[in-house]
Amino acid sequence: MIVKILGTGCANCTKLEENTKKAIESLEIDATIEKVTDFKDIMSYGVMKTPALVVDEKVKFNGRVPSPDEIKKYL
Repeated sequence: MIVKILGTGCANCTKLEENTKKAIESLEIDATIEKVTDFKDIMSYGVMKTPALVVDEKVKFNGRVPSPDEIKKYL
């Protein structure tokens, strides 16, 4: 599974990455986390608000930072 964090590096983007790592560790799944910071790459996903979470090339949400428990539902 490939999980991407879309964002420019703001505090919310960092928090989303932390929460995503916690969710992956809790579920004990094999996943790779990639950070996408280039604005053109972010726009290619149709995302207008960051941070955003992409799982296997599908945008799961954007514009907010969900809890690790909520992220588990998307993984």
